[in-house]
Amino acid sequence: MSVTDSPTRRAADGARLDEPTGEILVPLVAADTGPAREWADAAHHDQVASPMDLDAGPTHLNVNRTFCFIDLSGFTAFTREHGPHGAVERLGEFRRITRNVAAKRGVRVAKWLGDGVMLVGVDPRPTVAAGAHLIHHFSRRSTDVRVGLATGVALLFEGDDYIGEPVNLAAKLCAAAQRGEMLAMVDDTDLPDWVRADGDVSVRIKGVGSVGGIRRLTLAL
Repeated sequence: MSVTDSPTRRAADGARLDEPTGEILVPLVAADTGPAREWADAAHHDQVASPMDLDAGPTHLNVNRTFCFIDLSGFTAFTREHGPHGAVERLGEFRRITRNVAAKRGVRVAKWLGDGVMLVGVDPRPTVAAGAHLIHHFSRRSTDVRVGLATGVALLFEGDDYIGEPVNLAAKLCAAAQRGEMLAMVDDTDLPDWVRADGDVSVRIKGVGSVGGIRRLTLAL
């Protein structure tokens, strides 16, 4: 029997199982809430007008979002120790788990950044949960992840790119975090009940200076 003809593995409830991991892949059926939908809803023009009749208008949109940057800490050293094949395998796991967690928590993968990722959420709590989930998952591996989060108003530019202070802050907090650490500019009300704030810290950010009120988040599992 060929690979393409092999029977699909099923869970007890009939959901398909992913062969390498055993994770249940449940089809998601939901209204589109991504940038394309936001852009279409915000357009106050005749969207099907001819080229000559389409009104001029802004190419940006203000949105309030939570931005989460995550990257594999020590990935360069891991690559030296395990070689390119081991590195590709670990990176593949990182991306697969990230997609799975983001989909289940309703958070969008905005872009891949080599051995990192940028997530965007419309609600802080699921976005915090997604970052903390990946901290938990990779704490049991030979590589950890580090996470930076920030919530605020940013520009959704040209329909698919986010620009603004919260985006930059989240990226800088990720870069400043230690292995397995999660730094966030969030309120306590934004935290799931299994994530707690372990005090405030100040983070020195190049080009900005010292930024206070940053929460160091830990898992209460």
